[in-house]
Amino acid sequence: MLDPACGSGNFLYVALQHLKILEGEVLDVGSQFGEDMKLELETHTIDPHQFLGIELNPRAASIAELVLWIGYLQWHFRIHGQRTPPEPILRAFKNIECRDAVLAYDGEPQPLRDADGNIRTVWDRRSLRIDPVTNRELPDETKRVPLLAYAKPRPALWPAADYIVGNPPFIGKVKVREDLGDGYAETLRAAYPDVPDSADFVLYWWHKAAELVRTGKAQRFGLITTNSLRQTFARRVVQLHLSAKPPLSLAFAIPDHPWVDTAEGAAVRIAMTVGVAGESEGDLLEVTEEEPHDDGSSIVKFAPTKHGKIFGDLTVGSNISNITPLKANYGLANPGVQLSGQGFVVTPEELTGLAGSTRSALLRPYITGRDLMQETRELYVIDTIGLTVEELRTKYPDAFQRLYDRVRPERLTNAREKYRTDWWIHAEPRGRFREALKGLDRFIVTSRTARHRVFQFVSSEYLPESKVLVMAFDDGFALGVLSSHVHVVFANAAGGWLGVGNDSTYNHSDCMEKFPFPLCGEAEQERIRAVAEELDAHRKRVQAQHPGLTLTGMYNVLEKLRSIVVPPSGGALESPEPPQGGTTMPKPAALTDKERLIHDRGLVSLLKQLHDDLDAAVCAAYGWPTTLTDAEILSRLVTLNAQRAADEQRGVIHWLRPEYQSQGPRAKGEESDELPLKQEKGAKAKSGSTPSALSSKPVRQPWPKPLAERIRATEQALHAAGQAVTAEELTQSFSRAKAADLQEILESWVTLGRARQDGERFAV
Repeated sequence: MLDPACGSGNFLYVALQHLKILEGEVLDVGSQFGEDMKLELETHTIDPHQFLGIELNPRAASIAELVLWIGYLQWHFRIHGQRTPPEPILRAFKNIECRDAVLAYDGEPQPLRDADGNIRTVWDRRSLRIDPVTNRELPDETKRVPLLAYAKPRPALWPAADYIVGNPPFIGKVKVREDLGDGYAETLRAAYPDVPDSADFVLYWWHKAAELVRTGKAQRFGLITTNSLRQTFARRVVQLHLSAKPPLSLAFAIPDHPWVDTAEGAAVRIAMTVGVAGESEGDLLEVTEEEPHDDGSSIVKFAPTKHGKIFGDLTVGSNISNITPLKANYGLANPGVQLSGQGFVVTPEELTGLAGSTRSALLRPYITGRDLMQETRELYVIDTIGLTVEELRTKYPDAFQRLYDRVRPERLTNAREKYRTDWWIHAEPRGRFREALKGLDRFIVTSRTARHRVFQFVSSEYLPESKVLVMAFDDGFALGVLSSHVHVVFANAAGGWLGVGNDSTYNHSDCMEKFPFPLCGEAEQERIRAVAEELDAHRKRVQAQHPGLTLTGMYNVLEKLRSIVVPPSGGALESPEPPQGGTTMPKPAALTDKERLIHDRGLVSLLKQLHDDLDAAVCAAYGWPTTLTDAEILSRLVTLNAQRAADEQRGVIHWLRPEYQSQGPRAKGEESDELPLKQEKGAKAKSGSTPSALSSKPVRQPWPKPLAERIRATEQALHAAGQAVTAEELTQSFSRAKAADLQEILESWVTLGRARQDGERFAV
């Protein structure tokens, strides 16, 4: 048994104890078959030589070997009394290796040199200095250490073992460079191309253990990792092994469990996984209740065990970890700007230090994830996108000096060259995504990590930070669908949970781009739009009336209301659908005084009713009943995602914002997400061009004879047009097509909610 991050041997000690218990049970059974069998079994005993470990810390490695012997001798004397063990009592098995468990290299790390032979150095990531201008602590760039190079770096090999167990170190992606050094971090990531750069350190152990088990070099592994194992970046590695040939399967998993990090004594959230080779089902345990104790530990209760195929997101049921991004949703969501320098942020008190011309040209209201869910602060941010450093210095010298003093010192120590050289610009200004926001008076935002998944409109004058997910919609219909229980169930499953607070995370590439929006008629859209606008207005109104009232507080109370539903008169409530003739109001004694105050100021019962109405409207748009369970919702969405992906493969893309999505990328000369219509036999398109139904020299398709094929061809042509067209204009896509036939088909699509009509023009 191997623990490749054994520390002082705790896991190996516990494993030894349990295996000795099993050994005793085997001996008891063996004694029933005669003394010879018992003697034969006693010659094959469990002892420390069967427990292997890898540990980088020499002191901990020495302690681990001693701990194993202590455990073994304790067991011996407990079973055999004062009988002395066979000599020698302690043996040097050397089964604890003192070395790096994930990265191997030749010799000792050496300082990296540039082309001129000078040693390259980096900030030591510890030393700080007081800035004489701002009186703030800044990185002391004079305190530098050599950037180390590792000769012939490669993944470390592990000793052969039947089973792998352990609790590898919990070092988050942000602290890997800080704790391990820039040179080590870069070398490690280069040695493991299958592990994303954004992965936590623990994932390298999981990746190696999975590789050994699925290829038959070990029988099983059981590891404790952070609960980020379910997150998008880690899920790619998990899914890689689950989908590989030969595959890995998870025999057991607990996706989220409280834990105390022994290194720092901090509360963390962990996942437990057991991997086996081949295709098989497993058992999933989910924590339902936690009772924290003063020492940081918790007593937990589990839901009934779920049995089935465990997927990469550590769930059973619908495989949401393997669904397809939809072109229809592409390019409409992105995190806000990443500053990498708080000097960009300006408080109201600092406004007078900037000239009026600077304020009007460069300052924008700034909003953070905390502002969305807690009290909104008045903050501004300097936005220099599009300016060279020379233009900034000559046109806005006050802004230049502020950024020179407060941002540049931090940026000069950044590991990324772009961040160091372009220090006066946001590290990630989201220049391309800003195109999606042009012409919008407002857009939708949500905090990327939050206890409650809430979407809301904010004015387009705001520039959100990177912890805010921005969605380029100004239509209440989009807000309504995103705010619905249908979407929140999908987003929570696709995005996962993170941190001590076990908050939901929203990643646009999984939660937004893979989500199939409903295709419905204008009447259904208008109903969703009206309720969503009322919901957004209600929240803004009560917050304006009661400063200090937060969305977190309101949704905490809403969550409590939903947990104490009062059955309707005459019977029990059998479904989550609001009962007819009954009430879902909470029992009066259920809310604390503080919660009752929030309930009354935030009109939370009205908030609940608005969400119930919105959920019903969105279910109607999909053509689904309101009584679906969360598992049934996920199952239907996974199926619908597959159907939409198949549509897109044959050129039918249900653009969410066709006027932007279908034209923007192609107009910029970038690769288009729009699929061209099939060309006629022998026809050749010009190099770099995309055939279109509305091109000046269109490539025409034969007009099909069967009605079903005509309907399909019309839908493809309408999507390829990328803008509103008349039936007459659409005939340019076909040879021998009549406008009257196209008009009839297009009007049918409008009736079915698959297209919209504005006068004589039609669009998707």
